[in-house]
Amino acid sequence: MSEVKQKRVIDATPPGGFKHRVMRWEFMLLALFACVVIININLSPNFLVAHNLFTNINTFLVRSLVALSMAYCLLLGEIDLSVGSIVVLTSTLLGIVFNATGSIILGIATALFVGTLCGALNGFILVKFQELPAMIVTLGTMILFRGFAERILGDGSTGGMRDVAWFAQLYDARIGPVPYFFIFFCLLIGVFWFIMHKTPFGRQMYAIGANRIATNYAGINVSKVRLIVFSISGLMCGVSSVFFTSWMGTVRSNVGEGYEIEAIAMCVLGGMSTAGGKGTFPGVVIAIFTIGMLRFGLGLINVNPQTVRIIIGALLITVVTLQNVRTSIGSKSATKKA
Repeated sequence: MSEVKQKRVIDATPPGGFKHRVMRWEFMLLALFACVVIININLSPNFLVAHNLFTNINTFLVRSLVALSMAYCLLLGEIDLSVGSIVVLTSTLLGIVFNATGSIILGIATALFVGTLCGALNGFILVKFQELPAMIVTLGTMILFRGFAERILGDGSTGGMRDVAWFAQLYDARIGPVPYFFIFFCLLIGVFWFIMHKTPFGRQMYAIGANRIATNYAGINVSKVRLIVFSISGLMCGVSSVFFTSWMGTVRSNVGEGYEIEAIAMCVLGGMSTAGGKGTFPGVVIAIFTIGMLRFGLGLINVNPQTVRIIIGALLITVVTLQNVRTSIGSKSATKKA
């Protein structure tokens, strides 16, 4: 009697169709963003005034610049808690160099160079001492970098940068109601998206986040990728400091406080896994604008800033919990089908 063997066929074709698209995290984030916009429209008639809208967008995009590179850190399974401190240090040095030399170009170059150097220092320590977790290392450098800024500034401040007309226009200049800074941010989104999803470097980041040891044995230079990612994080802090000083014109030692928490919140809401190897860049972008629009709308009706934090914190916990429930349901369904 011949024995009939059943063959198990594994379909390598990624799932498609309307149901799959609707269940994607980015689609759910878009639905959340639409709800925030609709609620804001109903709460205040001034929400859709173009000048007001883009002015608010500029304010949260200054902070959101560090979220773009934070997404790369989380993709590796790392975290950078020093970003806010790098912003204040580079802003401080930009102001100090400008006031000492009269050259805003030299000040900007200093901010970008020192920002990249600070990020590279984080990466170097993590590569050299691989047993150290990124959270501890960047917590230490967070205190270190802010300490340098506080030592330089003391209780005072450095300013005068907005006296240079073209530098002030980096933040203020517009094409109609649309700021140049918004256009620049959109270009950065395109660059970061392309690197993450369309290049070998992006695939390497996903692989390292999924399994660093296996990736290393596969011949990928894990240390080099980590060093580059943290250097990019520092560079983006320098870019953020340039636009911040263009906006405010004055730097104090409390600049950048909470930047790291907000950047992490945006990335996690956007679907980036803190364990590494999961998430998409479009999700992070949608989350950035969702949190920004929520803050703007609540500000228009004079909601207390502490209450705004409570609302955003509760929203983040709720949404992330739903994401985990959704993942668990999907895993159970896949197990049953197998």
